[in-house]
Amino acid sequence: MISVSRLSVTPVKGLALQPRNEVLLTERGVEENRRFYLVDEVGFLVSGIDHGPLCAVQPTYDTASERLALGFPDGTVVEGSALATDESVVTGFWNRRRVTGRVVAGPFAGAISSYVGKDLRLVRADHPGEACDVRTLTFLSDESVEELGRQSRLDASPDGRRFRMLVGLAGCRPHEEDEWNGATMRLGEAIVRVGGPVARCATTTRSPDTGVRDFDALRAIKAYRGLRDGKSIDFGVYGDVERPGRVGIGDPVSVEREG
Repeated sequence: MISVSRLSVTPVKGLALQPRNEVLLTERGVEENRRFYLVDEVGFLVSGIDHGPLCAVQPTYDTASERLALGFPDGTVVEGSALATDESVVTGFWNRRRVTGRVVAGPFAGAISSYVGKDLRLVRADHPGEACDVRTLTFLSDESVEELGRQSRLDASPDGRRFRMLVGLAGCRPHEEDEWNGATMRLGEAIVRVGGPVARCATTTRSPDTGVRDFDALRAIKAYRGLRDGKSIDFGVYGDVERPGRVGIGDPVSVEREG
C-alpha cells in the first residue's frame, strides 16, 4: 500500500525545509509554503542554486501572528513582522512566470545579506502558492531515491531532502510516480491531479544541511534515466489540488488512472 512518508515545507524559498506531520492542502497548495522569497538589488530571484548555504538558515513563520524568524547556523536569530510594505517587486521565476510581491521590512534583509555576502531583499508573494517554481505540489517516492542510490553504487541512499519535495511517498515501485501523469490521486482527505515530471537543477547536488556540493545527483540521474527532450533531468512529479483537505504522515494514497 502506498502512503505518505514525508511532508516538508519552507516559508522562505531556498531556506531550510521544515518537516510537518500534517499539512492542509488548498487550491493554492500549502499556503505557508514558499510564502516568501529572496531577490537581489535589481529584483532577480535568488535561491539555493546561487547560494547553497541558504539551506542552513531555519525559517519559522507564524501565520496567526504574522511573525517570521530566521535562525542562522551561528545561533543568531532575527525576528519581526512578516507583513509586507508597499514597495512592489516583479520577479521572473524559472518557468518564465512573472511573480508580483512586496518587500518585507525589518531585520531580515540585513541578516541574510551579511550571511551570503550579497545585498538581498525578502519579498512576500502577493498571493500564496505563486512563489513555487512551476506547480504548488511535488511528489517523490522513497523507492525512487533508493534506486538512485543503488544505481550510483552508494553505501546508503541519498538524503531525500536534497530534492526539496513537498510530499514523500512509500510503497511504490522505483519511479512508479512517473506513470501517473494525468491520474487522480487521493491523498489523505485531499484529491490531486498528477501532472508532469519535475526537471531538476543543481540544488540537488548540495547537502540539505550545509548547502555544500557533496553528490552529483544530476549526473547520477542522467546516467541511468537519460534526458527528456534532450535537456531535462527528471526526478519526481508535480500535482495540482482538485479537492482541498488535510494530509498527514502515514495517510494512505490511492491513484486512479483515467481509462
